[in-house]
Amino acid sequence: MPLVAIVILVALVEYMILGGLVGRARGKYGLKAPATSGNEMFERHFRVHYNTLEQLGVFVPAIWLFAMYVSSNWAAGLGVVFIIGRALYAIGYVRDPGKREVGALLTLVANAPLVLGALYGAIRAAMT
Repeated sequence: MPLVAIVILVALVEYMILGGLVGRARGKYGLKAPATSGNEMFERHFRVHYNTLEQLGVFVPAIWLFAMYVSSNWAAGLGVVFIIGRALYAIGYVRDPGKREVGALLTLVANAPLVLGALYGAIRAAMT
């Protein structure tokens, strides 16, 4: 499970970096807190950060439960896909929101099997 913990922590570092980019964009585009709108480029950074938070709410428990009930190695591998997907989502969305599909798809490709696999594994464990 240490590998899964490392992957989760890297995902959280990625989230912190995205938060830093929001702060930098806030300064660069002159948006004073608490404003979250008023400049399209700032809003793109803000939206990437917020969407990543939404995805982390699924990812963190799912990867941990998948690792417990199915496979820690597969969980870690899917976690790396999640991290790459979030990076591609961020790059694509900031450049052009219409170009976020690859990153969004990779996020789904990671999260869906983590959730469904964890559910399957937990049900299986409960039945034995």
